Amino acid sequence: MKTLLKLLLKTQHHQNHSGLAKTEKGMTLVELLVGAIMAFLIITPMLGFVVDMLNTDRREQVKSNTEQDLQAAVDFIAQDLSQAIYIYDNNAINVGTATTPAIKTQLPNNGNSNRIPILVFWKRQLMKKAIPIDPSTVKPKDCDNDKCNDTYVLSLVAYYQFKDVDTTWCQPSGGLCPSRIARYEIRDGIKNYLTQAYYADAETTAGQRKDIAFNPGFEFTQPTVNVTTGVKFPDPEVLVNYIDHSTANVPVPTGAQCKTLLGVIPPSAPATFNENDLLITDTSPNPTHSFYACVDTAKNIARVTIRGNSLRRLQANNAEFKTTSSAFFPTASVQVQGIGALGK
Repeated sequence: MKTLLKLLLKTQHHQNHSGLAKTEKGMTLVELLVGAIMAFLIITPMLGFVVDMLNTDRREQVKSNTEQDLQAAVDFIAQDLSQAIYIYDNNAINVGTATTPAIKTQLPNNGNSNRIPILVFWKRQLMKKAIPIDPSTVKPKDCDNDKCNDTYVLSLVAYYQFKDVDTTWCQPSGGLCPSRIARYEIRDGIKNYLTQAYYADAETTAGQRKDIAFNPGFEFTQPTVNVTTGVKFPDPEVLVNYIDHSTANVPVPTGAQCKTLLGVIPPSAPATFNENDLLITDTSPNPTHSFYACVDTAKNIARVTIRGNSLRRLQANNAEFKTTSSAFFPTASVQVQGIGALGK
């Protein structure tokens, strides 16, 4: 009996000892180090691949955004130009002669080399339900669908390239700021069709009144004279940002290219012709040539080209134009012949 009890106790002790040994078994420090190294070797390349994919996706996204912005900008300009009555060429804007002075001095920002007029033209601006059918009983400010008719007024439109520093349009901050395209519109006001006199301010809304900068003395027979009053220009509206600010190794347009693109045939002698009069571009000491226009005033036609900079959306530095990265500097162009004309 005692022998049997000793055998049972010995067996139980052996089982308890074996279970304890199993629960206490684990990984050694060497095994942990080997596992960590293997994980590092596997995860690091995968992490680099994921980061590279994210960066590539981001660069492609800003490139797409820039292309869309440029296309929207040229579409807007094309719609604007479609109502053009008279488009100024480079000679009229920047050169001039002793008898026909350049109009640049009559435009906004005269003397500011960082704000360059590129496209300037006269257009017809539609004003809906602004002219009273019976001026004796209804004033323009009280117009509605039954009491007033639509009308057109003259507007001087000027598209500028702004190259000055403005933190609002310079993000991410630091480095050279991108340039941007801004639009001015100087508009005539509505007149009483019976008296051809302007309505009083009390009889009109702000949008129906003549801008102070508009010169009522302007005549198309002398398009470079009395273009504006030269004072109190309306505030500009920015059309698009992230226009390329690069100045080195950029494509440089020429008057000869404009001549070909517009299909201009030089007149026969003794008439004179200068192909450089067709090209309006950045004339500052450090030109970017990222926004320029080819204009044939005689045919009332203009071709506008814009070059964006998608890299500047991502980084403040190393965002200058290079031929090896030209895909990140998309270009958009549009050619329009104005159909608006007096008497039409």
